Amino acid sequence: MRELFVVAAFLASCLLAQDVEEQQNFNRYRADPNSKPAYCTATEHLCPSYMSPDRKCWGYEDDCSESERFSQPHCDPPAQPWAKTMEEKVEKFWRTGDFGCVKTFKEEMTTYCKSKKKGGSYLKCSKNLRYCRAKNIYIDIRAIKFDGSRDRFKENVFEEGDIGGYCDLDKQALSRQGEHKSPLQSWYAELEKYTSLSFKANTKKNCDVILRRPVVFMKLDAGINMFHHFCDFVNLYASQHLNGSFSRDIDIIMWDTSELNYGDFFEDTWRVFTKHGERPKRLSDYSGKRVCIADAMFPLLPRQRLGLYYNMPVVAGCSGSGLFKAFCDHTLRRLGVRQEGPTEQIRITLLDRNTKFRRILNQDELVARLKTIGEYKVTVVEYNWRTMTFVEQLQYTHNSDVFIGMHGAGLAHALFLPDWATLVELYNCEDEHCYNDLARLRGVNYVTWEKKDKVYPQDEGKHPQTGGPHAKFTNYAFDVDEFLRLVDKAAGMVKQRLGRV
Repeated sequence: MRELFVVAAFLASCLLAQDVEEQQNFNRYRADPNSKPAYCTATEHLCPSYMSPDRKCWGYEDDCSESERFSQPHCDPPAQPWAKTMEEKVEKFWRTGDFGCVKTFKEEMTTYCKSKKKGGSYLKCSKNLRYCRAKNIYIDIRAIKFDGSRDRFKENVFEEGDIGGYCDLDKQALSRQGEHKSPLQSWYAELEKYTSLSFKANTKKNCDVILRRPVVFMKLDAGINMFHHFCDFVNLYASQHLNGSFSRDIDIIMWDTSELNYGDFFEDTWRVFTKHGERPKRLSDYSGKRVCIADAMFPLLPRQRLGLYYNMPVVAGCSGSGLFKAFCDHTLRRLGVRQEGPTEQIRITLLDRNTKFRRILNQDELVARLKTIGEYKVTVVEYNWRTMTFVEQLQYTHNSDVFIGMHGAGLAHALFLPDWATLVELYNCEDEHCYNDLARLRGVNYVTWEKKDKVYPQDEGKHPQTGGPHAKFTNYAFDVDEFLRLVDKAAGMVKQRLGRV
Protein backbone atom coordinates (compact mmCIF):
# COMPACT_ATOMS: atom_id res chain seq x y z
CA MET A 1 0.00 0.00 0.00
CA ARG A 2 2.82 2.37 0.88
CA GLU A 3 4.43 1.75 -2.55
CA LEU A 4 1.14 2.65 -4.25
CA PHE A 5 0.98 5.85 -2.24
CA VAL A 6 4.52 6.75 -3.31
CA VAL A 7 3.65 6.23 -6.98
CA ALA A 8 0.43 8.22 -6.66
CA ALA A 9 2.17 11.07 -4.88
CA PHE A 10 4.83 11.22 -7.55
CA LEU A 11 2.32 11.24 -10.39
CA ALA A 12 0.36 13.99 -8.69
CA SER A 13 3.41 16.17 -8.25
CA CYS A 14 5.05 15.40 -11.60
CA LEU A 15 5.34 18.44 -13.78
CA LEU A 16 4.84 16.45 -16.96
CA ALA A 17 1.36 16.94 -18.39
CA GLN A 18 2.13 14.09 -20.79
CA ASP A 19 1.04 10.58 -21.58
CA VAL A 20 1.06 8.40 -18.43
CA GLU A 21 3.16 5.82 -20.23
CA GLU A 22 5.89 8.41 -20.70
CA GLN A 23 5.73 9.28 -17.00
CA GLN A 24 6.85 5.73 -16.33
CA ASN A 25 10.28 6.81 -17.58
CA PHE A 26 10.42 8.63 -14.26
CA ASN A 27 8.27 6.82 -11.72
CA ARG A 28 9.61 3.31 -12.34
CA TYR A 29 12.99 4.51 -11.05
CA ARG A 30 11.50 6.40 -8.10
CA ALA A 31 8.70 4.21 -6.83
CA ASP A 32 10.92 1.17 -6.30
CA PRO A 33 14.59 1.69 -5.40
CA ASN A 34 15.20 -1.98 -6.23
CA SER A 35 14.25 -1.35 -9.85
CA LYS A 36 17.63 0.20 -10.55
CA PRO A 37 19.95 -2.00 -12.62
CA ALA A 38 22.59 -3.87 -10.67
CA TYR A 39 25.40 -1.81 -12.14
CA CYS A 40 23.86 1.32 -10.58
CA THR A 41 23.96 -0.20 -7.12
CA ALA A 42 27.61 -1.10 -7.55
CA THR A 43 28.72 2.21 -9.05
CA GLU A 44 26.24 4.97 -8.29
CA HIS A 45 28.26 7.60 -10.16
CA LEU A 46 27.81 5.67 -13.41
CA CYS A 47 24.01 5.69 -13.14
CA PRO A 48 22.26 7.79 -15.76
CA SER A 49 21.13 11.07 -14.26
CA TYR A 50 17.47 10.37 -15.08
CA MET A 51 17.47 7.79 -12.25
CA SER A 52 17.91 10.55 -9.71
CA PRO A 53 14.80 11.27 -7.62
CA ASP A 54 15.32 14.98 -8.33
CA ARG A 55 14.51 14.58 -12.04
CA LYS A 56 10.90 15.65 -12.35
CA CYS A 57 10.53 17.19 -15.81
CA TRP A 58 11.90 16.94 -19.33
CA GLY A 59 13.58 20.32 -19.24
CA TYR A 60 11.57 22.34 -21.74
CA GLU A 61 8.75 23.23 -19.33
CA ASP A 62 8.61 26.84 -18.12
CA ASP A 63 8.85 25.83 -14.47
CA CYS A 64 11.55 23.16 -14.87
CA SER A 65 14.83 24.08 -13.23
CA GLU A 66 18.16 22.80 -14.55
CA SER A 67 18.57 20.47 -11.57
CA GLU A 68 15.17 18.87 -12.26
CA ARG A 69 15.78 18.09 -15.94
CA PHE A 70 15.31 14.52 -17.13
CA SER A 71 19.03 14.20 -17.80
CA GLN A 72 22.24 16.17 -17.81
CA PRO A 73 24.69 15.60 -20.65
CA HIS A 74 28.38 15.04 -20.00
CA CYS A 75 31.04 17.19 -21.66
CA ASP A 76 34.83 16.91 -21.51
CA PRO A 77 37.10 19.96 -21.54
CA PRO A 78 38.11 22.16 -23.20
CA ALA A 79 35.13 24.46 -23.68
CA GLN A 80 36.60 26.18 -26.75
CA PRO A 81 35.81 26.58 -29.59
CA TRP A 82 32.19 25.79 -28.81
CA ALA A 83 31.82 28.03 -25.79
CA LYS A 84 33.70 30.23 -23.32
CA THR A 85 33.02 28.04 -20.25
CA MET A 86 32.24 24.38 -19.63
CA GLU A 87 28.80 25.35 -18.33
CA GLU A 88 28.07 27.10 -21.62
CA LYS A 89 29.36 24.07 -23.56
CA VAL A 90 27.02 21.70 -21.70
CA GLU A 91 24.10 24.08 -22.26
CA LYS A 92 24.91 24.34 -25.97
CA PHE A 93 24.83 20.56 -26.35
CA TRP A 94 21.55 20.42 -24.39
CA ARG A 95 20.03 23.18 -26.55
CA THR A 96 21.05 21.60 -29.86
CA GLY A 97 20.93 17.82 -29.26
CA ASP A 98 18.72 17.31 -26.23
CA PHE A 99 15.38 18.45 -24.86
CA GLY A 100 16.70 21.99 -25.07
CA CYS A 101 15.91 21.98 -28.79
CA VAL A 102 12.26 21.28 -27.90
CA LYS A 103 12.41 24.27 -25.59
CA THR A 104 13.78 26.42 -28.43
CA PHE A 105 10.95 25.42 -30.75
CA LYS A 106 8.41 26.11 -28.01
CA GLU A 107 9.85 29.58 -27.52
CA GLU A 108 9.58 30.24 -31.26
CA MET A 109 5.90 29.33 -31.56
CA THR A 110 3.84 32.09 -33.18
CA THR A 111 0.13 32.22 -34.00
CA TYR A 112 -0.25 33.20 -37.65
CA CYS A 113 -4.00 32.76 -37.88
CA LYS A 114 -6.24 33.43 -34.85
CA SER A 115 -9.67 31.93 -34.49
CA LYS A 116 -12.56 34.28 -35.34
CA LYS A 117 -15.10 32.66 -33.03
CA LYS A 118 -16.20 29.33 -31.56
CA GLY A 119 -15.67 26.53 -34.05
CA GLY A 120 -12.99 28.54 -35.81
CA SER A 121 -9.45 27.66 -36.80
CA TYR A 122 -5.88 28.54 -35.92
CA LEU A 123 -2.39 28.05 -37.32
CA LYS A 124 0.60 28.10 -34.96
CA CYS A 125 4.17 27.46 -36.09
CA SER A 126 7.77 27.67 -35.02
CA LYS A 127 10.19 29.88 -36.92
CA ASN A 128 10.45 29.11 -40.66
CA LEU A 129 7.46 26.76 -40.33
CA ARG A 130 9.63 23.84 -39.24
CA TYR A 131 6.83 22.67 -36.91
CA CYS A 132 3.15 23.66 -37.07
CA ARG A 133 -0.16 22.95 -35.37
CA ALA A 134 -3.50 23.63 -37.03
CA LYS A 135 -7.07 23.43 -35.78
CA ASN A 136 -9.96 22.97 -38.22
CA ILE A 137 -7.78 23.18 -41.29
CA TYR A 138 -9.29 22.95 -44.78
CA ILE A 139 -7.25 21.30 -47.56
CA ASP A 140 -8.60 20.99 -51.09
CA ILE A 141 -6.77 17.90 -52.32
CA ARG A 142 -8.39 18.44 -55.73
CA ALA A 143 -5.59 20.96 -56.33
CA ILE A 144 -2.96 18.19 -56.32
CA LYS A 145 -2.51 16.20 -59.53
CA PHE A 146 -1.39 12.66 -58.70
CA ASP A 147 -0.28 11.96 -62.24
CA GLY A 148 2.45 9.35 -61.95
CA SER A 149 5.11 11.99 -61.34
CA ARG A 150 8.22 10.92 -59.44
CA ASP A 151 8.20 14.20 -57.49
CA ARG A 152 7.13 13.30 -53.97
CA PHE A 153 7.16 16.90 -52.78
CA LYS A 154 5.73 19.12 -55.48
CA GLU A 155 5.72 22.78 -54.56
CA ASN A 156 3.25 25.50 -55.53
CA VAL A 157 0.36 23.05 -55.83
CA PHE A 158 -2.06 25.29 -53.91
CA GLU A 159 -3.63 28.59 -54.81
CA GLU A 160 -5.22 30.92 -52.27
CA GLY A 161 -8.35 29.31 -50.90
CA ASP A 162 -7.11 25.74 -51.43
CA ILE A 163 -5.73 25.53 -47.89
CA GLY A 164 -6.69 27.58 -44.87
CA GLY A 165 -9.04 28.08 -41.96
CA TYR A 166 -11.80 30.22 -40.48
CA CYS A 167 -9.46 32.64 -38.73
CA ASP A 168 -7.78 36.03 -39.01
CA LEU A 169 -4.48 35.57 -40.87
CA ASP A 170 -1.37 37.68 -40.48
CA LYS A 171 -0.42 37.13 -44.11
CA GLN A 172 2.64 39.35 -44.02
CA ALA A 173 4.13 37.56 -41.01
CA LEU A 174 3.52 34.17 -42.63
CA SER A 175 5.16 35.27 -45.88
CA ARG A 176 8.40 36.07 -44.02
CA GLN A 177 8.89 32.43 -42.94
CA GLY A 178 10.15 31.01 -46.25
CA GLU A 179 13.89 31.06 -45.63
CA HIS A 180 14.03 27.28 -45.11
CA LYS A 181 11.64 26.40 -47.94
CA SER A 182 12.76 22.93 -48.96
CA PRO A 183 10.99 19.53 -49.10
CA LEU A 184 12.48 17.96 -45.97
CA GLN A 185 13.37 21.13 -44.04
CA SER A 186 10.11 23.02 -43.51
CA TRP A 187 6.38 23.09 -44.23
CA TYR A 188 6.49 26.49 -45.91
CA ALA A 189 5.84 25.10 -49.41
CA GLU A 190 2.66 23.42 -48.17
CA LEU A 191 1.39 26.29 -46.00
CA GLU A 192 2.51 29.46 -47.78
CA LYS A 193 -0.91 29.77 -49.47
CA TYR A 194 -2.80 29.33 -46.19
CA THR A 195 -5.86 31.56 -46.50
CA SER A 196 -8.32 33.19 -44.12
CA LEU A 197 -11.57 31.51 -45.17
CA SER A 198 -15.09 32.86 -44.90
CA PHE A 199 -16.52 29.49 -43.87
CA LYS A 200 -15.94 27.00 -41.08
CA ALA A 201 -13.80 24.01 -41.95
CA ASN A 202 -15.84 21.46 -40.03
CA THR A 203 -19.19 21.10 -41.81
CA LYS A 204 -20.39 18.64 -44.46
CA LYS A 205 -21.39 21.59 -46.64
CA ASN A 206 -17.75 22.63 -47.03
CA CYS A 207 -15.97 19.29 -46.60
CA ASP A 208 -16.18 16.01 -48.51
CA VAL A 209 -14.21 14.30 -45.75
CA ILE A 210 -14.00 15.36 -42.09
CA LEU A 211 -11.17 13.79 -40.06
CA ARG A 212 -12.02 14.16 -36.39
CA ARG A 213 -9.11 12.15 -34.97
CA PRO A 214 -5.84 14.08 -34.69
CA VAL A 215 -3.79 13.85 -37.88
CA VAL A 216 -0.01 13.93 -38.23
CA PHE A 217 1.32 14.73 -41.70
CA MET A 218 4.73 13.26 -42.52
CA LYS A 219 7.18 14.07 -45.32
CA LEU A 220 9.44 11.04 -45.16
CA ASP A 221 13.09 10.41 -45.90
CA ALA A 222 14.33 7.09 -47.34
CA GLY A 223 12.40 4.21 -45.76
CA ILE A 224 14.97 1.61 -46.83
CA ASN A 225 17.83 3.28 -44.95
CA MET A 226 17.71 3.10 -41.16
CA PHE A 227 19.95 6.11 -40.58
CA HIS A 228 17.73 8.37 -42.69
CA HIS A 229 14.35 6.87 -41.77
CA PHE A 230 14.99 7.18 -38.06
CA CYS A 231 15.55 10.88 -38.57
CA ASP A 232 11.82 10.77 -39.35
CA PHE A 233 10.99 8.93 -36.13
CA VAL A 234 13.28 10.87 -33.77
CA ASN A 235 11.85 14.14 -35.07
CA LEU A 236 8.30 12.81 -34.78
CA TYR A 237 9.01 11.90 -31.15
CA ALA A 238 10.43 15.36 -30.44
CA SER A 239 7.32 16.84 -32.10
CA GLN A 240 5.10 14.84 -29.76
CA HIS A 241 6.80 16.62 -26.89
CA LEU A 242 6.05 19.93 -28.57
CA ASN A 243 2.47 18.79 -29.13
CA GLY A 244 2.04 17.63 -25.53
CA SER A 245 0.58 14.22 -26.37
CA PHE A 246 1.84 10.68 -27.02
CA SER A 247 -1.55 9.20 -27.81
CA ARG A 248 -1.64 6.43 -30.40
CA ASP A 249 -5.25 7.28 -31.22
CA ILE A 250 -4.15 9.33 -34.23
CA ASP A 251 -3.98 9.04 -38.00
CA ILE A 252 -0.67 9.49 -39.80
CA ILE A 253 -0.82 10.69 -43.39
CA MET A 254 2.21 10.62 -45.66
CA TRP A 255 2.43 13.91 -47.52
CA ASP A 256 3.49 12.61 -50.91
CA THR A 257 2.38 14.30 -54.12
CA SER A 258 3.35 11.28 -56.22
CA GLU A 259 1.84 7.82 -56.52
CA LEU A 260 5.21 6.10 -56.17
CA ASN A 261 5.49 3.12 -53.88
CA TYR A 262 7.25 3.88 -50.59
CA GLY A 263 9.49 1.03 -49.46
CA ASP A 264 9.70 0.82 -45.67
CA PHE A 265 11.96 -1.78 -44.04
CA PHE A 266 11.13 -0.50 -40.55
CA GLU A 267 7.34 -0.27 -40.66
CA ASP A 268 7.02 -2.01 -37.28
CA THR A 269 8.02 1.36 -35.82
CA TRP A 270 4.74 3.00 -36.82
CA ARG A 271 3.09 0.99 -34.01
CA VAL A 272 4.96 3.21 -31.58
CA PHE A 273 2.99 6.21 -32.81
CA THR A 274 -0.43 5.01 -34.02
CA LYS A 275 -2.84 2.15 -33.51
CA HIS A 276 -4.65 2.88 -36.77
CA GLY A 277 -2.98 1.02 -39.62
CA GLU A 278 0.35 -0.71 -40.07
CA ARG A 279 1.58 2.05 -42.41
CA PRO A 280 0.70 5.71 -42.86
CA LYS A 281 -2.18 6.64 -45.12
CA ARG A 282 -1.29 8.46 -48.34
CA LEU A 283 -2.32 11.94 -49.44
CA SER A 284 -3.55 10.36 -52.66
CA ASP A 285 -6.10 8.38 -50.62
CA TYR A 286 -8.05 11.66 -50.53
CA SER A 287 -7.55 12.55 -54.19
CA GLY A 288 -10.37 14.71 -55.55
CA LYS A 289 -11.69 15.52 -52.05
CA ARG A 290 -12.04 18.61 -49.90
CA VAL A 291 -10.63 17.44 -46.57
CA CYS A 292 -11.25 19.12 -43.22
CA ILE A 293 -9.16 18.14 -40.21
CA ALA A 294 -10.08 18.99 -36.63
CA ASP A 295 -6.52 18.77 -35.28
CA ALA A 296 -3.41 18.56 -37.47
CA MET A 297 0.28 18.48 -36.67
CA PHE A 298 3.06 19.19 -39.15
CA PRO A 299 6.07 17.76 -37.30
CA LEU A 300 9.78 18.52 -37.39
CA LEU A 301 11.32 17.19 -40.57
CA PRO A 302 14.30 14.84 -41.06
CA ARG A 303 16.70 17.15 -42.91
CA GLN A 304 16.27 20.46 -41.11
CA ARG A 305 19.16 22.86 -41.11
CA LEU A 306 21.14 22.00 -37.97
CA GLY A 307 18.39 19.51 -37.13
CA LEU A 308 18.00 16.18 -35.32
CA TYR A 309 20.21 14.35 -36.18
CA TYR A 310 20.95 14.76 -39.87
CA ASN A 311 22.83 18.01 -40.62
CA MET A 312 23.54 18.31 -36.90
CA PRO A 313 26.90 19.60 -35.68
CA VAL A 314 27.22 17.64 -32.41
CA VAL A 315 29.24 19.57 -29.84
CA ALA A 316 32.66 17.90 -29.61
CA GLY A 317 33.42 16.12 -26.34
CA CYS A 318 29.76 15.94 -25.24
CA SER A 319 27.49 12.92 -24.99
CA GLY A 320 24.33 11.61 -23.40
CA SER A 321 21.22 13.25 -24.84
CA GLY A 322 18.16 12.66 -22.67
CA LEU A 323 15.97 13.12 -25.74
CA PHE A 324 17.65 10.21 -27.54
CA LYS A 325 17.58 8.09 -24.39
CA ALA A 326 13.87 8.78 -23.91
CA PHE A 327 13.20 7.99 -27.59
CA CYS A 328 15.00 4.66 -27.17
CA ASP A 329 13.02 3.74 -24.04
CA HIS A 330 9.72 4.86 -25.53
CA THR A 331 10.21 2.89 -28.76
CA LEU A 332 11.42 -0.31 -27.11
CA ARG A 333 8.64 -0.27 -24.52
CA ARG A 334 5.87 0.21 -27.06
CA LEU A 335 7.30 -2.51 -29.31
CA GLY A 336 7.67 -4.92 -26.38
CA VAL A 337 11.46 -5.32 -26.63
CA ARG A 338 12.93 -6.52 -23.33
CA GLN A 339 16.40 -6.31 -21.82
CA GLU A 340 17.64 -9.73 -20.66
CA GLY A 341 20.93 -8.62 -19.16
CA PRO A 342 23.50 -7.73 -18.31
CA THR A 343 24.80 -11.28 -17.99
CA GLU A 344 28.11 -12.67 -16.70
CA GLN A 345 29.39 -12.95 -20.26
CA ILE A 346 29.91 -9.92 -22.49
CA ARG A 347 27.31 -10.29 -25.26
CA ILE A 348 28.93 -9.42 -28.60
CA THR A 349 26.84 -9.02 -31.75
CA LEU A 350 28.54 -8.74 -35.14
CA LEU A 351 26.43 -7.35 -37.97
CA ASP A 352 27.01 -9.27 -41.20
CA ARG A 353 26.75 -7.06 -44.30
CA ASN A 354 25.43 -9.22 -47.13
CA THR A 355 26.07 -6.40 -49.60
CA LYS A 356 28.36 -5.64 -52.50
CA PHE A 357 30.61 -3.26 -50.58
CA ARG A 358 32.05 -2.90 -47.07
CA ARG A 359 32.02 -6.61 -46.36
CA ILE A 360 34.50 -8.10 -43.88
CA LEU A 361 36.58 -10.44 -46.05
CA ASN A 362 38.00 -12.50 -43.16
CA GLN A 363 34.88 -12.37 -41.00
CA ASP A 364 34.81 -16.13 -40.31
CA GLU A 365 38.39 -16.02 -39.00
CA LEU A 366 37.68 -13.03 -36.76
CA VAL A 367 34.54 -14.62 -35.31
CA ALA A 368 36.27 -17.96 -34.73
CA ARG A 369 39.00 -16.25 -32.70
CA LEU A 370 36.45 -14.25 -30.70
CA LYS A 371 34.61 -17.44 -29.78
CA THR A 372 37.74 -18.86 -28.19
CA ILE A 373 37.51 -16.20 -25.48
CA GLY A 374 35.33 -17.62 -22.71
CA GLU A 375 34.03 -14.33 -21.34
CA TYR A 376 32.43 -13.48 -24.69
CA LYS A 377 29.12 -14.74 -26.04
CA VAL A 378 29.34 -14.07 -29.79
CA THR A 379 26.40 -13.83 -32.18
CA VAL A 380 26.55 -13.04 -35.89
CA VAL A 381 23.36 -11.52 -37.33
CA GLU A 382 22.20 -10.43 -40.75
CA TYR A 383 19.49 -7.80 -40.46
CA ASN A 384 17.47 -8.57 -43.55
CA TRP A 385 13.85 -7.38 -43.61
CA ARG A 386 12.88 -10.43 -45.68
CA THR A 387 13.95 -12.91 -42.99
CA MET A 388 13.81 -10.96 -39.72
CA THR A 389 11.25 -8.43 -38.55
CA PHE A 390 12.50 -5.12 -37.25
CA VAL A 391 11.28 -5.96 -33.75
CA GLU A 392 13.32 -9.18 -33.87
CA GLN A 393 16.33 -7.13 -34.94
CA LEU A 394 15.84 -4.80 -31.99
CA GLN A 395 15.71 -7.73 -29.60
CA TYR A 396 19.24 -8.69 -30.69
CA THR A 397 20.49 -5.10 -30.69
CA HIS A 398 19.12 -4.16 -27.29
CA ASN A 399 20.66 -7.29 -25.80
CA SER A 400 24.14 -6.54 -27.13
CA ASP A 401 26.87 -5.23 -24.84
CA VAL A 402 29.23 -4.77 -27.79
CA PHE A 403 27.76 -4.17 -31.25
CA ILE A 404 30.22 -4.51 -34.16
CA GLY A 405 29.70 -3.53 -37.77
CA MET A 406 31.20 -1.84 -40.79
CA HIS A 407 30.27 1.73 -41.66
CA GLY A 408 26.70 1.75 -42.91
CA ALA A 409 23.10 2.49 -42.01
CA GLY A 410 22.85 -0.66 -39.88
CA LEU A 411 24.94 1.10 -37.24
CA ALA A 412 21.93 3.32 -36.60
CA HIS A 413 20.97 0.43 -34.31
CA ALA A 414 23.17 2.31 -31.86
CA LEU A 415 19.98 4.20 -31.01
CA PHE A 416 18.69 1.07 -29.25
CA LEU A 417 21.76 -0.28 -27.48
CA PRO A 418 21.59 -0.54 -23.68
CA ASP A 419 23.07 2.33 -21.68
CA TRP A 420 26.31 0.50 -20.89
CA ALA A 421 27.04 -0.73 -24.43
CA THR A 422 29.88 0.03 -26.83
CA LEU A 423 29.40 0.57 -30.55
CA VAL A 424 32.34 -0.69 -32.60
CA GLU A 425 32.41 0.83 -36.07
CA LEU A 426 35.01 -1.60 -37.31
CA TYR A 427 36.10 0.74 -40.08
CA ASN A 428 34.57 4.17 -40.69
CA CYS A 429 35.63 4.34 -44.36
CA GLU A 430 36.92 7.89 -43.83
CA ASP A 431 33.53 9.12 -42.61
CA GLU A 432 34.73 9.86 -39.11
CA HIS A 433 31.80 11.58 -37.44
CA CYS A 434 28.54 10.00 -38.60
CA TYR A 435 28.18 7.07 -36.19
CA ASN A 436 30.52 8.47 -33.57
CA ASP A 437 28.11 11.42 -33.28
CA LEU A 438 25.09 9.12 -33.14
CA ALA A 439 26.68 7.03 -30.40
CA ARG A 440 27.44 10.20 -28.43
CA LEU A 441 23.86 11.41 -28.77
CA ARG A 442 22.59 8.05 -27.53
CA GLY A 443 25.17 8.11 -24.73
CA VAL A 444 26.95 4.82 -25.49
CA ASN A 445 30.67 4.23 -25.91
CA TYR A 446 32.25 4.26 -29.35
CA VAL A 447 35.34 2.57 -30.80
CA THR A 448 36.67 2.42 -34.36
CA TRP A 449 39.72 1.01 -36.11
CA GLU A 450 42.90 2.77 -35.01
CA LYS A 451 45.81 1.39 -37.04
CA LYS A 452 45.59 1.96 -40.77
CA ASP A 453 48.53 -0.33 -41.50
CA LYS A 454 46.54 -3.28 -40.10
CA VAL A 455 43.44 -2.95 -42.31
CA TYR A 456 43.62 -4.33 -45.83
CA PRO A 457 41.25 -2.97 -48.52
CA GLN A 458 40.43 -5.25 -51.42
CA ASP A 459 41.15 -2.36 -53.80
CA GLU A 460 40.99 1.45 -53.71
CA GLY A 461 37.25 1.48 -54.34
CA LYS A 462 35.53 3.32 -57.15
CA HIS A 463 32.64 5.74 -56.72
CA PRO A 464 29.78 4.61 -58.99
CA GLN A 465 29.00 8.15 -60.17
CA THR A 466 32.36 9.94 -60.31
CA GLY A 467 34.58 6.94 -60.98
CA GLY A 468 37.12 8.29 -58.52
CA PRO A 469 38.63 6.33 -55.61
CA HIS A 470 36.31 6.04 -52.62
CA ALA A 471 36.75 4.10 -49.38
CA LYS A 472 33.06 3.18 -49.08
CA PHE A 473 33.01 1.18 -52.33
CA THR A 474 35.29 -1.74 -51.55
CA ASN A 475 35.69 -4.55 -49.00
CA TYR A 476 38.18 -5.06 -46.18
CA ALA A 477 40.18 -7.64 -44.26
CA PHE A 478 41.50 -6.95 -40.76
CA ASP A 479 44.50 -8.00 -38.71
CA VAL A 480 43.17 -10.61 -36.27
CA ASP A 481 45.27 -9.63 -33.23
CA GLU A 482 44.46 -5.95 -33.69
CA PHE A 483 40.78 -6.83 -34.02
CA LEU A 484 40.89 -8.75 -30.75
CA ARG A 485 42.62 -5.83 -29.04
CA LEU A 486 39.92 -3.45 -30.26
CA VAL A 487 37.12 -5.73 -29.03
CA ASP A 488 38.89 -6.10 -25.68
CA LYS A 489 39.00 -2.31 -25.43
CA ALA A 490 35.26 -2.13 -26.19
CA ALA A 491 34.49 -4.85 -23.65
CA GLY A 492 36.54 -2.99 -21.05
CA MET A 493 34.35 0.08 -21.54
CA VAL A 494 31.29 -2.08 -20.93
CA LYS A 495 32.81 -3.50 -17.75
CA GLN A 496 33.62 -0.02 -16.51
CA ARG A 497 30.04 1.12 -16.96
CA LEU A 498 28.79 -2.03 -15.27
CA GLY A 499 31.12 -1.47 -12.33
CA ARG A 500 33.10 -4.67 -12.95
CA VAL A 501 36.53 -3.00 -12.95
